[in-house]
Amino acid sequence: MKRKIWLGLALLLGGVLAQQTAPLVFVSTQFTPIEEAQRMRQVILKDFQGWVEFIPEDNAPFTNRILSEVRAGRVSVGLAGGLHGDFPPLLAAGALDTVDDVLAQLKDRRFNSAFVNLGKMGTGNQYYIPWMQATYLMVANRQALQYLPPGASLNTLTYSQLKEWAANIQQATGRRMLGFPAGPRGLMHRFTQGYLYPSYTKSAVTKFRSSEAESMWLEFKGLWQHVNPQSTSYDFMQEPLLAGEVWIAWDHIARLRDALNQRPNDFVAFPAPIGPYGRGFMPVLAGLAIPKGSPNRAAAVAAIEYLTRPEVQITTLVQNGFFPVVQVRLPDNLPQGIRMSADAIARQSQGNVALPSLLPVGLGARGGEYNKVFQDTFARIVLRNEDVRRVLDSEASNLRRVMNETGAPCWSPDPVSSGACPVN
Repeated sequence: MKRKIWLGLALLLGGVLAQQTAPLVFVSTQFTPIEEAQRMRQVILKDFQGWVEFIPEDNAPFTNRILSEVRAGRVSVGLAGGLHGDFPPLLAAGALDTVDDVLAQLKDRRFNSAFVNLGKMGTGNQYYIPWMQATYLMVANRQALQYLPPGASLNTLTYSQLKEWAANIQQATGRRMLGFPAGPRGLMHRFTQGYLYPSYTKSAVTKFRSSEAESMWLEFKGLWQHVNPQSTSYDFMQEPLLAGEVWIAWDHIARLRDALNQRPNDFVAFPAPIGPYGRGFMPVLAGLAIPKGSPNRAAAVAAIEYLTRPEVQITTLVQNGFFPVVQVRLPDNLPQGIRMSADAIARQSQGNVALPSLLPVGLGARGGEYNKVFQDTFARIVLRNEDVRRVLDSEASNLRRVMNETGAPCWSPDPVSSGACPVN
């Protein structure tokens, strides 16, 4: 019976796609690097029977395009792929179609129930279908392990032990071998938002300028003395890891993928460090939504069905480093580096020290301004050596303006707020 149902659905979708006279415009905030976008077009979407134009966009253009098209009543975007935090402004503006019918068609997919609930966006309807998940991890060259502080374990490493570890390596080798993606296209702001701040303050917004944050930045300045100075040019940490320029690195798993896959015997993957409040970490959930007025909703539904197939989920994992959101058995021939990542992800999210922090929610086109607050704070304190208290007070006013003007309520790990998340 199940086979007949899927055969019928396949025939229906095949008929729909055969009638396509224009491409399905698929706009996404994910896979913006050229290499990832090419793998999306040439490998992940290769067996899709329809005609897709995949367009990666940064957050602000993504949000502005969909909002302006829906408001004008001239919608060209047929399918939208974004992170959980990309969708609230679209929902608030009435720019998203409900996808309860799509979820019903995919009931045999065995989605993670927590992810499905997030896709309801606090309503009684489904507004996006879970697409893929990821997070950020630490990776170290095995040569660095001999310099771990006495009694330190990769699974329970603290920030103070990370500093001592990097100092030990520098003393032994004369080189600063800890690295962060602090380049122009790097994700250093995600480290401060989702890892450093939660670990030291149990907050990303409300305690931005707190005394705990002040102590945190002073400590991080001390750690930065052992960070490779080329970090300000690094966008992807897999490249300096493979080149031997750094021995320890933090980054998005998709940007560590090549190092782990190419030389799995040379590297180890492990959870982020632990701070006074626990191990802050940022799970990343992406979803697929259909804009209201989509010019080809049937093709969009067909693309969602295709991208959530177990075999396509695995292809997405292998090609671009995002993990499945459906229950699927990982094949035995999966690259060893991916298995290493999966194991480290499990260890990072388990235990009583785990402190998950959502990506920013409800900022819409202002997400770039929110990120800039953290980028500028890092640059002014760590790179330019400005006074910590003066910088925090200054940047807090910028953060407060973004929160108040967007009205975005607090997200985890900050407590729930009735209005705009306050910057105390």
